[in-house]
Amino acid sequence: MTRPLRADARRNRDRLVAEAGVAFLAHGTGASLEEIARRAGVGIGTLYRHFPRREDLLDAVFQGEVDALLDLGRELARADDAFGALGTWLRAVVDRHRAWQAIAAATGQDRPNATLAASRIPVEQTGKTLLARAQKAGEAQRGATIADLLRLAGAIGQAADETPDDPKLPDRLLHLVVEGLRAQPRTGKRAR
Repeated sequence: MTRPLRADARRNRDRLVAEAGVAFLAHGTGASLEEIARRAGVGIGTLYRHFPRREDLLDAVFQGEVDALLDLGRELARADDAFGALGTWLRAVVDRHRAWQAIAAATGQDRPNATLAASRIPVEQTGKTLLARAQKAGEAQRGATIADLLRLAGAIGQAADETPDDPKLPDRLLHLVVEGLRAQPRTGKRAR
């Protein structure tokens, strides 16, 4: 059984994860661990006590991103505007795509990453809840699935990664997806 961390050790760990997230996004997953420790205000020994391998730190950063996305989903599930809540959550998925891709690449395609694999189900369930609310409110198309929306969010993130000189691209593409998801009022005429 693992003993809970003391308050100061928990703060050190949290600062390390936060600084690593910033460093990995800015400099890639090969960012200097010494610099991460320095920015967190701890020694490199403290970093290695919490994260013996770089992959352990990558997993902690990724888990923090997943936890933030799940927390946001729980908060949005109580929002009055169900369709707006779904759009906000999809934006958060797009924003996190870059971090997820970097971590997946760093951990290697040949080595399954338990954190990556374990996150899929709760992320999908959170998205399903938000989509179902928007569909029940008559605001989102009935035929849409969360798997489709997550694939589209991933594609938007990939397009943004491949087009860094167009920072507004993710917003434009997400707008197209969200507007395409919006339920259309029935007019009695079928489109041809």
